[in-house]
Amino acid sequence: MTQVYKVLSILLEYPTKDLVAHWGDINQVINKLPNLADEDKKILSGFTHWAATLSLTKFQAEYVNNFDMAAENSLYLTYHLFDEQDRDRGPALIELTELYKTTGFEIGSGELPDYLPLILEYVSTMDDQASAYAFLQQTAQAADIIATNLEKNESPYAPLVKMVARHGLVADIAA
Repeated sequence: MTQVYKVLSILLEYPTKDLVAHWGDINQVINKLPNLADEDKKILSGFTHWAATLSLTKFQAEYVNNFDMAAENSLYLTYHLFDEQDRDRGPALIELTELYKTTGFEIGSGELPDYLPLILEYVSTMDDQASAYAFLQQTAQAADIIATNLEKNESPYAPLVKMVARHGLVADIAA
C-alpha cells in the first residue's frame, strides 16, 4: 500500500519536464498497484489523464494557481495546524526533521519537513504498514483542510489531497 504514497508524492510535486515525459510509466504503475481500491485508481488515473492533456507550462501554471497563489491551499501542513505566530510550529518542524534523520530519510533541496509530497515520500519508504498508517494519520486533519479548500475552487488536485486525508482517517479508525 505504501507505493500509492510514492505516486501521490510525485503527483503533488511541482510539475517537471521529467514528470510529463513519463505519464505512460506512471499510469502503468498505478494500474499495477496492489490492494488499491478502484475508486483510488480512478482518482489517480483521472488526474494523470487530465494533466497529460496540458503543456508543461500550463501544468506548472495550474500548480502555482492551486498551491502558491492561495495560502489556504499550502502543502505545508503545519501552516494549517498552527497560527502564524504560534511558537509551536518551529518545534514541530524541528521534531519532524529529527524523525527523518533518525530513520535515515534525507530531505533534499532545502524543502521544509512538513511539505505534503515529502511526507508522502517518507511514508512510502516505511516497511511497516501499521507505522506508515500511524504516521499518515497525523496528516489527516491538515490534508482534509487543504482538500476542502481545493474542492471549493473545483481544483483537479482536490481528489488527490482528499485521498491522502481519507487514508489518514482510515488509519485513525483502524487504530
